Formats: sequence, structure tokens, C-alpha cells
Amino acid sequence: RLDKRELVGSAFHAPDVRMLDQSQIGRVLTGDAEALRHRGPVTALLIQNTNPVNVAPEQRLVKRGFLRDDVFVAVHEQFMTDTAQLADIVLPATMFLEHDDLYRGGGHQHILLGPKVVEPPPTVRTNLFVIEELAKRLGVADCPGFRLTERQHIDRLLANYGIGYDEMKKRKWLDCQPAFDEAHFLNGFGHPDGRFRFKADWTGTPAPNRPPKAMGAQGPHGQLPEFPDHVDLIEVADERHPFRLATSPARSFLNSTFAETPSSIQKEGRPEVMIHAEDAAELGIAEGDVVRLGNGRGEIRLHAKIGGGTRRGVVIAEGLWPNGAHLDGEGINVLTGADAVAPYGGAAFHDNRVWMRRA
Repeated sequence: RLDKRELVGSAFHAPDVRMLDQSQIGRVLTGDAEALRHRGPVTALLIQNTNPVNVAPEQRLVKRGFLRDDVFVAVHEQFMTDTAQLADIVLPATMFLEHDDLYRGGGHQHILLGPKVVEPPPTVRTNLFVIEELAKRLGVADCPGFRLTERQHIDRLLANYGIGYDEMKKRKWLDCQPAFDEAHFLNGFGHPDGRFRFKADWTGTPAPNRPPKAMGAQGPHGQLPEFPDHVDLIEVADERHPFRLATSPARSFLNSTFAETPSSIQKEGRPEVMIHAEDAAELGIAEGDVVRLGNGRGEIRLHAKIGGGTRRGVVIAEGLWPNGAHLDGEGINVLTGADAVAPYGGAAFHDNRVWMRRA
């Protein structure tokens, strides 16, 4: 499962494969040469486990790209998300209780088993089924990695730990935390002398013991200082855009899927923007007023929520509400940018400047 980077439009033959940045999918689909890696256009997409028409930055560009007449879009989904609504074909997808899977989360070193508990409805298919059927039709089903069930994949993934699906089902989770001395760097860091480096090498120059994936990495690392410090990477508030916008997660919306469930929607209420009380007073904004936020990418309207622990000069729009839940049918990512950030790219969803006024 990929989050901010996916394989967007490629063929199976190596010379034609391109890794394109999903955070720039609007630019990809509207012909930006740099986003396309100076190759031809993307004309077909299969989308699983993501909802770019809602979650990707530069939302207006994204929608324009999806509405192209010459791009075919297949979406494999559990809900009629904003992306599914713009698809040429929607394939029903299983939910997590309807297939076998492994999970890992940020902040801990455990692998968790998610065993299949119930059978899906007869017309619903797993991610693996769809990929396997595509492989057959593309003539690559005999390549390594295909023709395996979910449980066989799990067995292969766990082989290095000497267990398989059946043993994992008994244990329920696997602690992959390294030994205490290694995890706490008691024997030193990954340099020949074992010392920690405060001065980072962001250039990608090969060095002893550096993991191969770090070699030759490209990105706007020239913006970073020699030693650790705060850096304004993308947008800094100015006279025209005096507020910084953070699009933080809501408590009940882990991702845009949760924004499709009635219980989560009931808890969150409606799309709102949190404003410091003193900022609101200066602009004549009261609790519940409709305010307009905007920048060079566009503007949207939200209801005001005063206070909530925000800092002066910072406004917060929590959660990824469906675009249609907003007053004008456009979501908060109309205002977020897709410029690559240091050191190696990706989007800065919480680093955008906006103006604000009472609507």
C-alpha cells in the first residue's frame, strides 16, 4: 500500500516504466514535462488504496487532469469517493475483514496480522485478484511474484523470521524491534568511526556503510543548512498572505475513507477552519461565520471555529472531508501546493500560505 508516491501509469517493460510522484498527479495529468520525467502523457490509470481527487494537492489541476477525454480511469474502491465519481469504471473492493493481510504502523516495530474474517459479497474483489487478472491479460503472470495467494505472500514475507501465516495467526503480531544495544546505538552509528554526524550530507554522495537507496538521491537539498536548524521550505506568510495553513488530521478521520462513514461524519460535524481568537477579532469573524480562504491556487469557503489552541497567524482545517461536503464543492487541497520539498521531494501539506476574510 503506497501513500504519497505510487506507480502512476506505466507498462511492464523496463524501458517504459516511470515512477511518478502522486503528490504531483495534477501536474502529471495536465502535461507538466518535469512531473512526467520528460516522457509522454499518462493515458490510463488503475487506482487502488488512494483518493487523489480529494487527497492530492493542487486539487483543481487534479480534477482537470481526471476530466481529460483521452485518459481512461479505473478505480478499485470501497466507497464512491471523489476519485471514483470521476472514473470510467469502478470496481468494488474488499474491506479489511474480507481478505488476509499484514499491517505495520508508524511509531512501533510490530508487524500485525489481519486475517480474513468474513467472505466478501460475490461481486467484490481483493487488490491481489485485480492485479493477478491484469497480469494474465498482459502476459506476465509467469513472472516471479505472481500466481500466489494472500497467505502464500505472507509466508514469503515472514520467511526471514522463520514463521508463516499459521504461526503468525497464533501469535497475532511479531515484534521486529532490533536488540536493545542496536536499537539504542550503544555500539555506535553507521559510520566507520561509529560517531553520530550532526552535519548531514544531503547531496547523495556515496559514503561507507550508507544504504544503497540513499546513494544518488535527487532533490532540492541545496535549501538545507549544514547543521540542523529550522528552515522555511516552501511558503512563508507575507503581507498578501498573512496566515499559514495547516491541513491536520481530524480525530475521527484517519484518511479519506473514514470521511465516508456516518459515525465519523457525525463526530466531526462539518468542514471548519480553526482561528486564533485575536486573529478572528481583528477580522470581525465570529464563531460559525463563513470565511473565505485563498491564495494563488484558488479559494474556498469554510465555517469558522474560534480558538482550539491555534497560534496567531496559523489557521487549521482538520480532516479530509469529501469535496462535496464543502460549501462550494471543492476541498481544502485546492489551497495546498505540490512543489517538491527538501531534501528529496514530496509535498508540504502543512506549509502553505493563505489570506482570510469574512465571506
